[in-house]
Amino acid sequence: MTGGLASTGMTGLRFDTYDWNGGSEAMLRFGPDTGPIVIAALPLFEEANRTRQFLVTILRALAAKGIGSVLPDFPGTGESIVVTCEARLHDQREAYTALAQQLGSRTYAISIRSGALLDTQATLAGRWQLAPQTGAELLRDLERTRNAATRTTPAADREYAGNILCSDMLADLREATAYAGEGPMRIARLDTDPRPADVAHPGSPLWRRSEPGNDIVFAQRLAIDIAQCMASCES
Repeated sequence: MTGGLASTGMTGLRFDTYDWNGGSEAMLRFGPDTGPIVIAALPLFEEANRTRQFLVTILRALAAKGIGSVLPDFPGTGESIVVTCEARLHDQREAYTALAQQLGSRTYAISIRSGALLDTQATLAGRWQLAPQTGAELLRDLERTRNAATRTTPAADREYAGNILCSDMLADLREATAYAGEGPMRIARLDTDPRPADVAHPGSPLWRRSEPGNDIVFAQRLAIDIAQCMASCES
């Protein structure tokens, strides 16, 4: 991996960077650097803010079980130097694939919601998805949010929940689906969600809240599920 590590003073959390064809992006590291490692993908756009603390809680719980992970920015997300209005899904997928290649063959994906759209081109030891979305479903959610907001404040033609999206990104998302190829895959959903899943858990749909939140008990339960899934792949 490229980039220097800088300790935050919090046990098990370090700053790092990774390279892809378009430059360098930041990421957080949790837990050990050896053994199997997880790439964690937040949902795209506003849901990332609502679920970041929750996902960090999951990664800390995995670190306590001896499982390392990274929480990367992708082009156009987080602190990326690529602005949101210039982001393209294929660049985000390319960056994800480059990171997976750098981390090695014992790399696993965990994702929340539209984060499942990012790992489709990567070679991974396994995938775990929480309430995965298609790009079309994401766009419908963005449109609903946009319509609610524009009742009081008009938005620009391509403004969705404060994000200006280029027409190419919108086109990318209309056709985007999560990975459906070979290899270990586990889909988790809330127990209130009737769609097919490998496991259903009681918990809070934090991505639906108006403000960022957390559900520690739910996060710890999911960390157990992820660790068991990885252990079955490693055995």
